Amino acid sequence: MGVRKHNSAQERKEANKKIAFAKLNNCPTSPRKMRLVADLVRGKDVEKALGILKFNSKEASGRMEKLLLSAIANWEAKNEGKRLEESQVYIKEVYVDSGRMLKRIQPAPQGRAHRVRKRSNHVTMVLDSKVAQEVETSNEDN
Repeated sequence: MGVRKHNSAQERKEANKKIAFAKLNNCPTSPRKMRLVADLVRGKDVEKALGILKFNSKEASGRMEKLLLSAIANWEAKNEGKRLEESQVYIKEVYVDSGRMLKRIQPAPQGRAHRVRKRSNHVTMVLDSKVAQEVETSNEDN
């Protein structure tokens, strides 16, 4: 690996140490269905998002709820001593990317076969604190 790529990779690793995020890879739900659930909670407070996901009837919401709980645990590990309620933690980013695709064959009439694509996805969730942002912006103004 070249020096430039190595340096940028190190900078990316350092930046990831400061943010609280969680990833769910190869989730066996189509990305389109998962994006519908992701749009429900993007930008919401953590407590409100947990309520939305818990009582949503979609199967993808159960997986997203588990991912959110993991992201909360990661946030608490990075911000020791801070309380979740006082920091006003919210979901900063949720993005759903396409994962691997399993290709299967479905029998069709007259000796033909149709291809069935069983899709999966990767979900990344990033949490942030509204209180920390206000402190940073007030420090920049001074």
